[in-house]
Amino acid sequence: MSPANSDKMTYRFLGDSGLLVSKLALGSWMAREDYHTMDAWYEMMKTAFARGVNFFDNAEMYGSGQAEEVMGGAITKGVEEGVWSREDLVVTTKLFFGYKGYTESGPNDQGLSRKHIVEGARASLRRLQLDYVDVIFCHRQEPHTPIEETVRAMNYVISQGWAFYWGTSEWLASDIREACEIADRLGLIRPIVEQPQYNIFTRGKVEFDYVDLYKKYKLGLTTWSPLAYGTLTGKYSSGKPDGSRFSKPGFASRVITPSYEERVEVADKLKPIAKELGCSLPQLATAWCVSNEHVSTVLVGATRPEQLEENLKAIEFVDKITPEVKAKIDAIYSVAPSVPGVDPLAFLRKRHLKSSYCCRSRIPELDQVE
Repeated sequence: MSPANSDKMTYRFLGDSGLLVSKLALGSWMAREDYHTMDAWYEMMKTAFARGVNFFDNAEMYGSGQAEEVMGGAITKGVEEGVWSREDLVVTTKLFFGYKGYTESGPNDQGLSRKHIVEGARASLRRLQLDYVDVIFCHRQEPHTPIEETVRAMNYVISQGWAFYWGTSEWLASDIREACEIADRLGLIRPIVEQPQYNIFTRGKVEFDYVDLYKKYKLGLTTWSPLAYGTLTGKYSSGKPDGSRFSKPGFASRVITPSYEERVEVADKLKPIAKELGCSLPQLATAWCVSNEHVSTVLVGATRPEQLEENLKAIEFVDKITPEVKAKIDAIYSVAPSVPGVDPLAFLRKRHLKSSYCCRSRIPELDQVE
């Protein structure tokens, strides 16, 4: 089976593999308080698939496992109704946080130990109602587990047929390099893809830190948040709309560089460029991400099929993101390399340790993390 209307979608290889993925993908992030029915998600997946999308991303933590459950139901329904076959889809999930929440998991319910990777992979497959996923990611780096243990565990998952490839998400370049070197030394399968945040405001890892990894390992990228948590939609010019992310208490404080206010100002300055190209600001921001040749696919999200259709039209404007257009964007906002900071998630498993065990961390500043 093939997408009904995929003439405008094009594909790229996922890193140094033979797997072709659509340049735009559907992400399924949801908070615990969000609720999507299986039927609603099925309509979203059908909308994406009809426009050539074959890459569908998930994670054990999204909606405390609910995102995997509704996606699994939607995939099954699509197969039963003849909309797609399992072979048509590239399905991914991510392990690290567990499905019980950031701080509610037990000592071994999260992290990148062999135990959690194996148990987490099996649990994700049950929720997804699948025999395998195409790619399984380490959702974050874990300072308390040796990278070799993680590499061996991911190799085991692949050897069991539960996944075809594995990757990382928001890892430091040095840790990805170490994982690749360990895999090569031991004759194991190395990660082929990294999933970092990438947008006009957040470029450090993609445009600076990972450059050597592209050259040496042909590392692929599946990037997320092309609209920078929604600040590149342009809808915040007149304030924070009710129901938006930034209307929620404390959300704006998560955005540090640049600040929420600066992001809104930059978004307004980018609108004339979008108008000149004949697209919306969200389409400009997404097409800009796709225009980076190192990006295999860009994850987009939406709450309604109509919104998703508009976001997917960004593929039509990728060729218009010329060096001249990029220069105009850089003149409004550009990014310089920076030194990676302290891992903000190191506390997740540290809380289960006695202080004397903190020496196992490979991050010297770990004790400064609250």
